[in-house]
Amino acid sequence: MKQSWIERLSDAPAAAAALAILVLSAATLAGAWYFQLVVGLPPCPLCLEERIPYHIVIPLALLLVLAAMVRAPAKLLMVGFVAIAIAALCNVALGTYHAGVEWHWWAGPADCTGPLTDLKAGGPLLNQLQSIHIVRCDEAAWRFLGISLAGYNALISLLLAAIAAFGLLARKAA
Repeated sequence: MKQSWIERLSDAPAAAAALAILVLSAATLAGAWYFQLVVGLPPCPLCLEERIPYHIVIPLALLLVLAAMVRAPAKLLMVGFVAIAIAALCNVALGTYHAGVEWHWWAGPADCTGPLTDLKAGGPLLNQLQSIHIVRCDEAAWRFLGISLAGYNALISLLLAAIAAFGLLARKAA
């Protein structure tokens, strides 16, 4: 008798973990685009950097789902889950750093938190000042329950790393 996808996922916890990572990562990136394109909150340079790990994790998680479903070698799954965990933990660090910059616990990068200093680019000074729009990294554009989008990114990335660890352990147990 042919198994459904849900039955196959329950028989393959590594595939279920990879699918959870894929769905959560895609939803997080879609949420970032929603806030940017629909709500109208332009991302700062740090926000854009925080999206990079998702562009690594999403295709890797998709490959892991497929690999786990076809019973790929355990070492391949291990490498994939370790790579996802590393990318997610790097994003935890970046999100925590960004949230700290927003709370003014430490200084942020000069290109999005410092004063405007390069006015030698040419042209009338007034035109330069009117055309410059810098999205500041040290001002949270949106908060819910006191946590900014950078803070939620750090929490979501921590959850992704935990799911990858579960997938790694589930792979070893199988």
